[in-house]
Amino acid sequence: MTLKLEPNIPDPDGFYQELVGMQRDLDDEQAAQFNARLLLVLANHVGDRAVLSAAMQVARDAGTKTVS
Repeated sequence: MTLKLEPNIPDPDGFYQELVGMQRDLDDEQAAQFNARLLLVLANHVGDRAVLSAAMQVARDAGTKTVS
């Protein structure tokens, strides 16, 4: 199984604007809860544990890299 990491979203700028807009009037806690709910909805849609595990590892690795 190979995780798709190349750009794959039509109109990525529009998607980003919509995502940010959904959180615009939320405080930090509400935004974090929104992101968690969105992640769970999308994870359920994907449904493949191997894909989800690979995605979690990519996200974790990306978040722990240091800038030199």
